[in-house]
Amino acid sequence: MACRIQIAQMNPLVGDVAGNAARIVAESTRARVEGADLLVFPELALTGYPPEDLLLRPEFLRRVETALERIRAEATGITLVLGYPLQAVGGLFNVAGVLREGEVIAEYAKQHLPNYSVFDEKRYFQPGATPTVFEHRGLRIGLSVCEDIWHAGPTRQAAEAGAQLLLNLNASPFHAGKSEDREALVARRASDHGLTILYANLVGGQDELVFDGASFVADRAGRIVARAPGFEESVLTVDFDDAGTIVATSPAAMGPPPDEEAAIYDALVLGVRDYVRKNGFSGAVLGLSGGIDSALTLTIAVDALGPERVEAVLMPSRYTADMSNEDALEEAHLLGVATQIIPIEPAFRTFLEMLEPAFAGQPADVTEENIQARCRGVILMAISNKTGRILLTTGNKSEMAVGYATLYGDMAGGFAPIKDVPKMLVYRLARYRNTRSAAIPERVLTRPPSAELRPDQTDQDSLPSYEVLDAILRLYIELDEGVEAIVNQGYPAEVVRRVARLVDRNEYKRRQSPPGVRISERAFGRDRRYPITSGF
Repeated sequence: MACRIQIAQMNPLVGDVAGNAARIVAESTRARVEGADLLVFPELALTGYPPEDLLLRPEFLRRVETALERIRAEATGITLVLGYPLQAVGGLFNVAGVLREGEVIAEYAKQHLPNYSVFDEKRYFQPGATPTVFEHRGLRIGLSVCEDIWHAGPTRQAAEAGAQLLLNLNASPFHAGKSEDREALVARRASDHGLTILYANLVGGQDELVFDGASFVADRAGRIVARAPGFEESVLTVDFDDAGTIVATSPAAMGPPPDEEAAIYDALVLGVRDYVRKNGFSGAVLGLSGGIDSALTLTIAVDALGPERVEAVLMPSRYTADMSNEDALEEAHLLGVATQIIPIEPAFRTFLEMLEPAFAGQPADVTEENIQARCRGVILMAISNKTGRILLTTGNKSEMAVGYATLYGDMAGGFAPIKDVPKMLVYRLARYRNTRSAAIPERVLTRPPSAELRPDQTDQDSLPSYEVLDAILRLYIELDEGVEAIVNQGYPAEVVRRVARLVDRNEYKRRQSPPGVRISERAFGRDRRYPITSGF
């Protein structure tokens, strides 16, 4: 055996440079004991990703320098390949450094800086231009960082410089279908250049982003020969002979990638778990209505945090159906979650009495509906404040897109787990979750959705069918299609125009909504930034 390389699929905390450095030192000790002689960490593992404007603070960069000194001093007996920011002549660079016995023997600066979608690396970094190849136990190993692998140049440069293996350090966030795209692209790079490529990806939740890990190895023929689990920290071990040929991997067995519903669900769970954990909340609280959205949010919270750290609050009104209360209690029972029942009728009645002079002579309308939602928001925020548990909102992407939500009511909260999940996908995920264990009653999956803010209300009183709405929203939001183009695909013109107006008009609401897990290629927030005031 020429060498044993391990990928440490790590979940760092953005900004905790000292803590991340301690993790890196501990991992190096573990890997050395396990017989590894080269340990690879993901992109910017020392700082976490994305560090955003922390990179503009001199003190932050000084902490990076101090942490690197510690790693060089303590991580001995093994070679490390590590991602960190480097202040050098010409500016700040996103680098992969090679550390060996107290020395930095090589550094590679990322050449292609993504500046689209959720990425804005050109705000902070300068691009590199040259390949880096170092020798390790007779093998010549090249370096690249994340976006570099999506362009042909860096891999070609490494091959022309004599690399037999290529290490690609990544902080590649999840969206549905991303894992398959990555593997296909890297496999093509490997076969085109006759290089074995080790793809080391970050794992964990960071605000809206979830990094799914799923690090893997593509051999020189372009075959995926090893893959780490998704959505969890793990170690992937690869043994090479003197010719740079893979002779063994651990784990040796490699299962198929998860299907779409499983991957999305696991991303939502990881996103909630890390947002709660990394921000120091004691648990989560949410309003449980008996509807599909709050049911799915509850299961995600329980799977992320455990039932003992989740509290569900039922807040029935004069319009709440008995079956809604029954279904909500059944959901909580199935998941082992403690519940409280706090009717909103006293507060709602008091508000109506207080406002009676101001509303004199005017008919009831959406105003009274919003007051009910805001009564619930006040109750939930009070419990959150008192207990230290974060309030999870339960709105889905379809609702957020068209503004079918109440500011300071059901939009009040600290984190929105299903904010990027369209309504029809909510149903698919709920049915998927029930294949793991019973969690959501069948009646919740089949009854018409309703906000229950007026008699006999259903969502379809105000909105097109969700099958039509979700299809139009995908074209308008995720694919940037115009109204005429969508109509030309067979959707009713008046419906398309109305949906587009609602999306545009409700940008102000979305700006005030809590962050939520990104699972699509075009989520509200970092991905899609439209002006509130616009004549377009």
